[in-house]
Amino acid sequence: MDLSYTDGQNAFREEVRSWLEQNVPEQPLSSFDTEEGFQQHREWEAKLNDGRWGMVTWPEALGGRGCDLIEWLIFEEEYYRSGAPARVNQNGIFLLGPTLMEFGSEEQKARFLPKMATGEEVWAQGWSEPGAGSDMAAIRSKAERVGDHYIINGQKTWSTRAVWADWTFGIFRTDPESSRHKGLTFILVPLDAEGVTVRPIPQLDGLPGFAEIFFDNVKVPVENALGGEGMGWHVAMSTAGFERGLMLRSPARFQETARRLVELYKANKESADIDPTIGDAVMKAWMDAEAYTLNTYMTASRLVQGGKIGAESSTNKIFWSELDQNMHETAMSILGARAELLPHAPAADDVGKWLDGFMFAQAGPIYAGTNEIQRNIIAERMLGMPRA
Repeated sequence: MDLSYTDGQNAFREEVRSWLEQNVPEQPLSSFDTEEGFQQHREWEAKLNDGRWGMVTWPEALGGRGCDLIEWLIFEEEYYRSGAPARVNQNGIFLLGPTLMEFGSEEQKARFLPKMATGEEVWAQGWSEPGAGSDMAAIRSKAERVGDHYIINGQKTWSTRAVWADWTFGIFRTDPESSRHKGLTFILVPLDAEGVTVRPIPQLDGLPGFAEIFFDNVKVPVENALGGEGMGWHVAMSTAGFERGLMLRSPARFQETARRLVELYKANKESADIDPTIGDAVMKAWMDAEAYTLNTYMTASRLVQGGKIGAESSTNKIFWSELDQNMHETAMSILGARAELLPHAPAADDVGKWLDGFMFAQAGPIYAGTNEIQRNIIAERMLGMPRA
């Protein structure tokens, strides 16, 4: 594998770096799990789009730059290096966006992608249900076709960004006689539709990062189905591949955390070295972040040449979620009692960022399909082992 960049890729990196240096807000935005912060991040998405950085891999006609995945990885490296705000519309641009590219009609692409890129329409995930978490095949929410509309009834839960989002995407059972993976349809639903109720769910820090969504005879046009009626499982697995394998968690995110961890260790070396395992854990975190980066570049190179993301996306998901946990646990060990300071505490300085990251990292092995389920997928589909 050639790890050197071309002249064009180096020039692209310089262009990204220059724009970010001139445009990244000097002061951090409020959390996008608050109403004020959500709006601030929506405005940041619009500013990114003005510079045509909303989603660089999209076609130019839809507001992108037509970049390949290698250039996207370069963009992400510069994005995280600059300290730019987190992407409030990540469910849209990183998950639904690529799915629309693959399965959407030209009308659907033209309707949804531009407003997704500008932040005018922010998307929530509508996967899990009270009785169908990691086992999405157990979904019971129904969408009955009546003429040119679906009538949706049911409930989704743990819907990320749903409190202030504009739309949700999910799969619904359109064949009442079906079971498991069959008879499901991937449908796009406006959250301001009559019959939709959104109830916030507080996360560990008390902010409403999630919500449950109730559908009571919600009327949605048939043209909001993506990939065709009954094809929901196939489309959703493609979206899950993006979530687990490449788009949602770029390696730059973990490289930046590893860099900050090394700096934290250096600043507290005398006390940290009382426990000889901490230095080893910091070194391993840095090495693992680099290993994940190299593996992602390998995957991206394969996809650029026409390959596909398969069941191996499950190995990626396990690796990055456990890496994130390990790095933040190591930071907690370095900080000791100071690790418990909330970001707004007077003596917190930047310590609170580690606590925020630690709490969020606990969700990593759960969302995008629990790591237990991912290990089952690896055993059955990659190793050919029988079902237990």
